[in-house]
Amino acid sequence: MTLTDTATDDFVATLRTQSRRYHHQHPFHRRMNGGELGREQIRCWVANRFYYQVNIPRKDAAVLANCPNREVRRRWLRRIVDHDGTVDGEGGIEAWLRLGEAAGLTRREMEDERHVVPGVRFAVDAYVTFARTRPWVEAVASSLTELFAPDLMAERLAAFERHYTWIDPQGLAYFRARLTQAPRDSAHALEVVTEHCRTPDQQAAALAALSFKCDVLWSMLDAIDHACADRQR
Repeated sequence: MTLTDTATDDFVATLRTQSRRYHHQHPFHRRMNGGELGREQIRCWVANRFYYQVNIPRKDAAVLANCPNREVRRRWLRRIVDHDGTVDGEGGIEAWLRLGEAAGLTRREMEDERHVVPGVRFAVDAYVTFARTRPWVEAVASSLTELFAPDLMAERLAAFERHYTWIDPQGLAYFRARLTQAPRDSAHALEVVTEHCRTPDQQAAALAALSFKCDVLWSMLDAIDHACADRQR
């Protein structure tokens, strides 16, 4: 049994309620936006979050590998290009490395993962595995946290500019780029999910996938918060 257009609207509304579980509500994130973190704590967050950033293209490649729909693949490919770039010096991963440098980290210590704590590694690896092993539409649905990202990214950018002035503003380019990329990506993902999730079971699976992604992001901040607790402010 397929659902009516009204039921589809209800489905989208239910997906959006997951914003209540998004990681911008985490105590660590609230302290970060409130300017309460010291330099070592910011560096801890940047270094651990980098592990997530470098794995996003691998997650997106898993979606491509499992997706039989050529049009979806064509559009989804832009996500990998956004993160990897097409030449050296481009892309979101490069922008995050520059953020780390602006915060006082070296490229080597970010790329060799010496600061990555087990909880972050476990959560990120679980997300990549989810994308590889679950149906491709569920992997797409898990990316719908980007529905909540534009406001988060704008708030984060404003918070860093206001509270962490010791970071070179040029290092915040990643956040600025996501202000336009995230709305584009989330609109496409929502289009795919509503088109391909028409039965109650399919929609329940999509909602569970989005809930799982919220758990991944929250668990990452739990681990980072614990790791940063004794860092010098």
